[in-house]
Amino acid sequence: MAGTVLIDYGAGNLRSVANALHSLGAELQVVSSGGNFPSSPARIILPGVGSFGDSMQELTARGLVEPVRRAIAAGIPFLGICIGYQMLFENSEESPGVEGLGIFKGSVKKFQPGKKIPHMGWNSVRLRNHEHRCWNGMDAEPYFYFVHSYFPVPEDPSIIAASTDYQEEFASAVISGDLWAVQFHPEKSQDSGLQLIRNFLAL
Repeated sequence: MAGTVLIDYGAGNLRSVANALHSLGAELQVVSSGGNFPSSPARIILPGVGSFGDSMQELTARGLVEPVRRAIAAGIPFLGICIGYQMLFENSEESPGVEGLGIFKGSVKKFQPGKKIPHMGWNSVRLRNHEHRCWNGMDAEPYFYFVHSYFPVPEDPSIIAASTDYQEEFASAVISGDLWAVQFHPEKSQDSGLQLIRNFLAL
């Protein structure tokens, strides 16, 4: 069985995620195409910085869409970060006509005018189930670092694991089995972020 697979499709935060994983002693395999996607990874991380449409285009061009879908369907532990969270949904207002991975029903919406966009900086995250192992070792309302102008709106509210307020309440994390996905950047969130990654590596 391969170690932790970090999917490389040109995302800007790949190196910072890799550095966080190395600091925690993770056995890491960076995968940049469907052709070298391992058949039995221990777990998978899909990072992301950039636009929904460009990110889906790169995943498709590199032959990574189907391996990701198969791995999730097989129940392999999976962590989506920022755009890697948004791409799990069906579509996004950022890129009309572009289909997401469709793992979850729902769309990605843009913040309405009001506060400064993008939502950038530290913000609190209200946990729906503080006892879940995703949040082991954290307070009931930890702080994480955000950089985004869009956020997913799940059709199924039961998957929402945490919410955050920024001119409106939005789902800042979802959990479905061993699939975890977060809008914030754990790799830039100091102790709380490293703890979340540590919890994921324990799956």
